[in-house]
Amino acid sequence: MPSLYWYNYLVVVLFIALGIGLPIVAFALSRLLRPKHAYAEKTTTYESGAEPIGTSWVRFKVKYYLYALLFLVFDVETLFLYPWAVAFDRVGTFALLEMVIFLAILAFGLFYAWRKDVLEWK
Repeated sequence: MPSLYWYNYLVVVLFIALGIGLPIVAFALSRLLRPKHAYAEKTTTYESGAEPIGTSWVRFKVKYYLYALLFLVFDVETLFLYPWAVAFDRVGTFALLEMVIFLAILAFGLFYAWRKDVLEWK
């Protein structure tokens, strides 16, 4: 009976090819099918049907981006905690220690952000 170990590699190569090829094909098709001539009305900023006031280049405080980044970090933390909590009775003491270290690092990051007033929405 012949071994089919190469089949696993074929699946990986196929997924890599699709992951690279599909975006390239989508961008190429959109470039071919889109209208090529922009006019002034099309390039203006859209503000819910109202005439735009001023320029569209507005500066935002860096704190807003840091606030969003902190939200993503703690959102990902929740994703890591859920499988660990579901399998808590089977993972053992080592996994408990790893999770305590993980939570301590995140708590330190939260404390640091709090001390730097990143959590203040001003």
